[in-house]
Amino acid sequence: MEESVTSVDFLTYYKQCMKLEPVDANMYSPLVLAYIGDAVYELIIRSRVVNQGSMQVNKMHKRSAGLVKAGTQAALIRVIEDLLTEEEHAVYKRGRNAKSVTTAKNASVIDYRNATGLEALAGWLFLKERYDRLVYLVSQGLIRLGELPGGEAGRGGENRPGGEAGRIGEDEPDAEDETAAMDGQAAENKAAEDSAAADTMAGKETGDMT
Repeated sequence: MEESVTSVDFLTYYKQCMKLEPVDANMYSPLVLAYIGDAVYELIIRSRVVNQGSMQVNKMHKRSAGLVKAGTQAALIRVIEDLLTEEEHAVYKRGRNAKSVTTAKNASVIDYRNATGLEALAGWLFLKERYDRLVYLVSQGLIRLGELPGGEAGRGGENRPGGEAGRIGEDEPDAEDETAAMDGQAAENKAAEDSAAADTMAGKETGDMT
């Protein structure tokens, strides 16, 4: 029978059992970081939802889905942007500006890109094994969005994970970011216009035939 492990030992035990080798998070593309970050962020959210007590699973799903959707993720990263170090902010921007072949069905292009940036940051912190920093940032975002009670309890000033050094204020999107977002929106608008034009032409041809 295996010996029980504490939460402190769990990740070490997990890596040993799964034969995981050390990795350099900086070597991964932002979309790969977002791939693992998506799962990490959702596990954090689901753990919080389950911790609130037993309820019908569909209610749990509805609650967690509301917190992991692109719009909420975009709002969360915006409210914690002032807490990010320069290094963390650079990772977030890499994810935000990455060109993806997929888009969210119920989110704007800008929200989808900001959400991808958050997931990339979550994945990067996870692979860097900066778990305290990861959980701190997510918790502060949920607090600032009114989804978690309390303030910055136990994490004041320079004792915060990641420290205050190199912190930046909230920045305005630069020209490159705005152009990328506008290009994405323009592409969606063009596709909608082409589809409408095709439908109109098909209707005209049907009318001519009759």
